[in-house]
Amino acid sequence: MTQPVVTRIAPSPTGTMHIGTARTALFNWLFARRHSGRFLLRVEDTDRERSTPEATQTILAGLEWLGLDHDGDVVSQFDNAPRHAEVAHAMLASGHAYRCFSSQSEIEAFREAARAEGRSTLFQSPWRDVPEADHPDAPSVIRLKAPREGQTVIADAVQGNVTFRNDQLDDMVLLRSDGTPTYMLAVVVDDHDMGVTHVIRGDDHLNNAARQAQIFDGMGWAQPVWAHIPLIHGADGKKLSKRHGATGVEEYAEMGFPAQALRNYLARLGWSHGDDEFFTDAQAREWFDLEGIGRAPARLDLKKLENLSGQHISAMADADVVAATLEWNDRVGGAPLDAERLARAVPVVKDACRTLPQVVERAAFVLRDRPVTPDDNAAKSLDSVSRGILHELTPHLRNASWTRDVLETVVGDLARAKDLGLGKLAAPLRAALAGRTATPSVFDMMLVLGREETLARLEDAAAPSSGD
Repeated sequence: MTQPVVTRIAPSPTGTMHIGTARTALFNWLFARRHSGRFLLRVEDTDRERSTPEATQTILAGLEWLGLDHDGDVVSQFDNAPRHAEVAHAMLASGHAYRCFSSQSEIEAFREAARAEGRSTLFQSPWRDVPEADHPDAPSVIRLKAPREGQTVIADAVQGNVTFRNDQLDDMVLLRSDGTPTYMLAVVVDDHDMGVTHVIRGDDHLNNAARQAQIFDGMGWAQPVWAHIPLIHGADGKKLSKRHGATGVEEYAEMGFPAQALRNYLARLGWSHGDDEFFTDAQAREWFDLEGIGRAPARLDLKKLENLSGQHISAMADADVVAATLEWNDRVGGAPLDAERLARAVPVVKDACRTLPQVVERAAFVLRDRPVTPDDNAAKSLDSVSRGILHELTPHLRNASWTRDVLETVVGDLARAKDLGLGKLAAPLRAALAGRTATPSVFDMMLVLGREETLARLEDAAAPSSGD
């Protein structure tokens, strides 16, 4: 490509950052980064009643958490309103737009008559060809003078050529009577002024592309490459909504999915590279193209996300798992975690975890202090016989080399001496070391806890109870 690639994400700051917006942002980011281009952020904040600084901050925080860095400053669409109006007047001067003085009641009367006669309800303004000399001194809007014959063809990089009959496209309003621009005009002007070369967005905007293309043409501007991607649906095939579960990026962060896992999953949600499911950020940037985007809606599958998340946690450097877990814990307001203890446990627990909360759960044995009080299930394995065996085991461990092979040998020898399977001895060991039945390997726990802590916990558990 000779012209540098410029993509953009243009969310409206009216609520949370939807997972669909995040996927669109990711596709734009990947495409720009693959082609050494620029990825821009524009906040479409023209809806002043619904746009809030808090929602804007939510979008920025969501992009930051996802690791999707944008180039340059954040552009405010509202701040560009004078430029939008300037373009509307330029189109008026060139004959590609006209002033319309029709009132809302007149427009509605036109539509009611059209419905009654079975005609198209697309408003056809009587002012389209009225000379300026005959204009009244009254409020007016500026409308696009759209072609009424022929076709508008959108050459879409995902959908292929999509054809619209021009008699099905109305003369849309560009500038309202109060001088404020409409969304349709603002988007085109901003995309042109920002140098956007590729508009990658949801296919719910495909109809908008036909109308926006007419503004580009009216101004003599080159159209961007259009790429309209299918929307995300729930598992039932219906448009994603709250009834399907989490829809906001921050919800997935709070659920404890690492950002790179969500990036991987979202990249595969509507785009493919052969049969590859798990891949790194570097691979995604190298592989991503528009040709790999399918035309069918993607379906959100939490099980697949969990599976990918587990693969990413397993593949992450131990220090990165610790950092991500601490960040998640802070995000959800969890009790403070001892980072040093967590770091000792991560190597032996991460492979069994699909989310960051599971890392904390699996590492609970090292995060808790003595005395370890077993839960009800674990306590059942600490009867007087089991406590006696633990008491007998302690001196053997005290003099043993603290390696896995030696620890396994010492415990195995005692189990055989007592004519027990290793599993029978593992249960009271789990209760003593972790206070629960579901834990990492007892030998992993011993190595993580170290000799002194392990022996102290075993001695605590072996001590006679009041019921003995």
